[in-house]
Amino acid sequence: MNLLKALATISSMTLVSRILGFVRDAVIARAFGAGLYTDAFFVAFRLPNLLRRLFAEGAFAQAFVPILGEYRNTRMPEDTRLLVDHVATLLAVVLIVVSAVGIIAAAPIIYLTAPGFVASPDKFAVTVQLLRITFPYILFISLTSFAGAILNTWSRFSVPAFTPTLLNVSFIVFALWLAPYFNPPVLALAWAVFAGGVLQLGFQLPFLARIGMLPRLRFDFKDPGVWRILKLMGPAVFGVSIGQISLLINTIFASFLVTGSVSWLYYADRLMEFPTGLLGVALGTILLPSLTRSFADKTGDEYSKLLDWGLRLTFMLALPCALALALLAVPLIATLFHHGAFDAQDVMMTRNALTAYSVGLLGLILVKVLAPGFYARQNIRTPVKIALVTLVATQLMNVAFIPQLQHAGLALAISIGACLNAGLLYYKLRRHKIFRPQPGWMVFLVKLAAALLAMGAVLWWAMGEDTAWLTATVWWRIGRLSMLVAVGVATYFGSLWLLGFRLRDFSKRSI
Repeated sequence: MNLLKALATISSMTLVSRILGFVRDAVIARAFGAGLYTDAFFVAFRLPNLLRRLFAEGAFAQAFVPILGEYRNTRMPEDTRLLVDHVATLLAVVLIVVSAVGIIAAAPIIYLTAPGFVASPDKFAVTVQLLRITFPYILFISLTSFAGAILNTWSRFSVPAFTPTLLNVSFIVFALWLAPYFNPPVLALAWAVFAGGVLQLGFQLPFLARIGMLPRLRFDFKDPGVWRILKLMGPAVFGVSIGQISLLINTIFASFLVTGSVSWLYYADRLMEFPTGLLGVALGTILLPSLTRSFADKTGDEYSKLLDWGLRLTFMLALPCALALALLAVPLIATLFHHGAFDAQDVMMTRNALTAYSVGLLGLILVKVLAPGFYARQNIRTPVKIALVTLVATQLMNVAFIPQLQHAGLALAISIGACLNAGLLYYKLRRHKIFRPQPGWMVFLVKLAAALLAMGAVLWWAMGEDTAWLTATVWWRIGRLSMLVAVGVATYFGSLWLLGFRLRDFSKRSI
């Protein structure tokens, strides 16, 4: 399998989803702006999203995918099928219980996670109502992620990559056409989450059936494979919880800041998710099964080369994205969100958060490349210890940054924490002799620096004054931003080409 081709496939599917995601956020910003109702919805949506990352994309995936890959590579097909059935049954039972508890205990949950909302009874009440509608999303999306893990192990990368598109479609439909039928209208966004979860799960089931892995209800909690996964999930849950706790603490901090702070952070984070999804998530998705196969075959040199390939691609693609986000913060935010209720003040406040987030983009993506180096070896304890150090450091930085930088201080703390996380993961990989850099890194980095300088100079000169972006027409912004993106891409990759970079140099096949 050509990993570069697989990366391009996943990234292209993710690109469709991200573009629709920006359309969805533009629709939400135009209809609701950044105020009481959007703060309430983003808090309500964030909680089931955090649990989804814990149950599915976080601890569960880290424990499940390596063992599923081991079963597929070393066991009989019937053994693999039984493992999938038993794990799916256990996961479904746990998720149903968690969803029920979340619906019943919605008010205490909001009281604990957004205590600043208590001072505004209306804000608190609508947030509780929204949470009760959105909480079942964890059931649907976690089972969707479980199905996606199976499909990725079978190298069916495009289906899970396309699936998030359906949530964005649901948001757009509910926000544009169904919101007037709800009171308050923001309830339409919560029902869009519920409907999107159902759609995503239903979309993947036929593809599971096609590879013969559609789960059946089978209760057998004595399955040794299930117990191996549960044992790995212990430290994994703790490790992933650390990251989610950090985000939750940030939400608590933001709830005490001025109204709109939660929304400004949300819109900035959505822009950060674009390169993170296109590159970080895509690389992590294809690296984990490939590294698992390499570890099972005991090919240590190939294991190290896979990590080196992922790191080089990350540096080459993440650094220009980070620089572009920092330089083009106002053009991006004004073009996408400066409509209707989203005013110039919202643009500038979101700009502050996005600039702070861009500092840590490289670190955020590196974590998604470096962490699979441990997960594929079924070593979850090391990333957990590093995540704990990162949590403590991030919260100390929050205390230091918030008084001066307000909501942007929260974003900056996350950014520096991500860089610390990536640095410690790299150090441990080298210390354990899991990763050995291939020759040529110094020349590689010098060439990247030259291309980044060229791109940065061109973008800074071409973007103009911020005030022009706040007063111009929508079509002027779209046209000018498109031109800036095209010029930036051409300058960067043109510079790399002149410096000797060729696409074939980054082609990589898995064993």
